Amino acid sequence: MAGRHTSDNDTKSELRGALIMVAAFAAIAAVFAVGVLVYSLARGGDEDDGILRAVIVDQLDLTFPNQDFRDQTTATLEAAGYVVDYVPGVEVTVDYFRDLPTHDYDLVLLRTHVARLEAASDDEVALAEIFTAEPYSTSEHVWEREQGYIGQVAYFGDSEGGEAFFGIGPAFVLERMNGRFNGSTIVMMGCSGLFSEAMAEAFIRKGADAFVSWNDLVSAEHTDAATLRLVERMVIDELSVADATEATMAELGPDPYYDSTLLSYPPQD
Repeated sequence: MAGRHTSDNDTKSELRGALIMVAAFAAIAAVFAVGVLVYSLARGGDEDDGILRAVIVDQLDLTFPNQDFRDQTTATLEAAGYVVDYVPGVEVTVDYFRDLPTHDYDLVLLRTHVARLEAASDDEVALAEIFTAEPYSTSEHVWEREQGYIGQVAYFGDSEGGEAFFGIGPAFVLERMNGRFNGSTIVMMGCSGLFSEAMAEAFIRKGADAFVSWNDLVSAEHTDAATLRLVERMVIDELSVADATEATMAELGPDPYYDSTLLSYPPQD
């Protein structure tokens, strides 16, 4: 059979060419991998894989535990195809909130106490601060405290001598949380999350699509019942957030003790 004679020089030249091609492909692959990583980090967490994710952040479990709410809400979400994470009260720290957007949740249920900070003058804005379970300490989060990103909060009636915790405000959400929410729906179950629009606007500017909360004080029993109904209307009936909020209020009404109303943000036109 006829064949082609190959010299040692030809062989070395071919090997060098092959090595150059391998190196080039490796470089291209490395650049692509870095690009994917940068894109994923810019999005705020895991690359979108089509999986629906929800989380129940249960700081309220430390003072008003409700296993039925947890079980029923989880079952409802799982029936609609969600993967559900549960964060117990003791794990709800400043650093947990800092990284919350990076988990790429579609639905975030913040079952937390909320402190209401009234505006001291016409030039100031009324604010809501989300409770963490992290005890307040003057030696922790010093710079963020000095800059006003983190505050000191206490349970209602415990402002004098009661245990204090770190609380996070709208500025923390907007400037100190890592990543973005990428279209998440945020349900702040605690009191007065929408007595002003500051907290809602911070979450929206951080990438959330919608924010739901109460305009005044609310009991744990009522917010649990209303949130479960809200979730059912959103994920089972597939109503929009605004329509699900209105339907929930039509069915359950305002809080029977405080007369607070569940609202959604941005408001419907």
